[in-house]
Amino acid sequence: MSTILALDIGTEFVKAVLAAPRKKGNLEILGIGRAHQVDGNMHAGAVADIPAVVSVCEEALNQAEKAAGERASTTVVGIAGELIKGNTTTVNYVRKNPNKPITDHEMNDIIRQVQQKSGEAAKKTVALETGNENVEVRLINSAIVSLTIDGYKISNPIGFKGSDIVIQFYTAFAPLIHVAAIEKVCAELNLDLLTVAVEPFAVCRACLGDDLESNFSGIVMDIGGGTTDIAVVEDGGVEGTKMFGIGGKSFTHQIAESLGVDTETAEEYKLKFDSGELDDRVKAKTESAISRNLSVWTTGVQVALEEFGNLGSLPRNILLCGGGAGLSLLQEQLAISDWYTDLPFSRRPLIHLIDVADLPNLIIPHPEKPSKSSKHSADSAAPQLDYSYATALGLLRVGVDTLASAPPENKLRAKISKLLQN
Repeated sequence: MSTILALDIGTEFVKAVLAAPRKKGNLEILGIGRAHQVDGNMHAGAVADIPAVVSVCEEALNQAEKAAGERASTTVVGIAGELIKGNTTTVNYVRKNPNKPITDHEMNDIIRQVQQKSGEAAKKTVALETGNENVEVRLINSAIVSLTIDGYKISNPIGFKGSDIVIQFYTAFAPLIHVAAIEKVCAELNLDLLTVAVEPFAVCRACLGDDLESNFSGIVMDIGGGTTDIAVVEDGGVEGTKMFGIGGKSFTHQIAESLGVDTETAEEYKLKFDSGELDDRVKAKTESAISRNLSVWTTGVQVALEEFGNLGSLPRNILLCGGGAGLSLLQEQLAISDWYTDLPFSRRPLIHLIDVADLPNLIIPHPEKPSKSSKHSADSAAPQLDYSYATALGLLRVGVDTLASAPPENKLRAKISKLLQN
């Protein structure tokens, strides 16, 4: 299997990670790159200026390729924003002939019907929010969360008999204009776009790794520059994804307004807040500004999680990633305040910053001890991965899923199998 490039095109940074699939479902990180976006390149998590974004992507890509010692081609790109609609739908399907074994064709027909129904619902929601009744949406990700036949949970329904099929099916749709912009960026970079993935879904895949039987449960919060993306995972299945338009840049703007400084200085204050480099007066004003914005951000989290009211109880483990997740005041707000009391948590949530070293099935060469299978030198690779790269690492996992899902000998069975695995 060839190398895979993940492009995380964020509001604040573009991150590129080049990796190679290895045995036992592992991914070896070959090279990383990061380049800063310019204001106006992105809007609410979506590409707003294609030529400018291409230029920034090229910078990050060149860094990753130089570190890896090889060029990238096959690419997975993340997509985020408030108009990305990811939901889990429960569908009840009564079979006409319960004594007949379930076939590939029958399952594919059920999946197609569910995707079509979900797509119509997503289009109506986006049309309502944008005021455009003619908006087009495209299916980005889909995965079967759970499946039962006559009340029995089944991992793969092919060959089983039964009457009542109940499927929990996760689907995510994005406006066609956003997807088309990503396709154009990849075309300008001469990259072969393998798939586009909803970013919080991708982070969940990073947490699950190659373990298809994982019982991982948690809430993933990807706090980027322009948006906060939330995904809920229950027993290894993605229950849904929600996004709202408050991220790290809103904290920067609040600091700039409160302290009367430009955004560049405000960003510097924000980044230095936890380092002890600010004098007491500036630190106190910066803390006050961040705290004011945190109350608005926390309300966004509450509203997003309220939409998972169908779950009996929300998972207690909350995993943070993205550039904005490193802000200590944000972590403290989630860890010690009472923001969660009106939500279906059994007890106070546990807050964790994602440690990439704990993500499964990753091979991250040590700067002084490069992997024997790696073609590059330790000095050129030396990937310094942290929680801000979790989305890119998840995109790599989605790429592996996609490459494995459609072998030419039996595309339909492989497609159904991979949907069930997710």
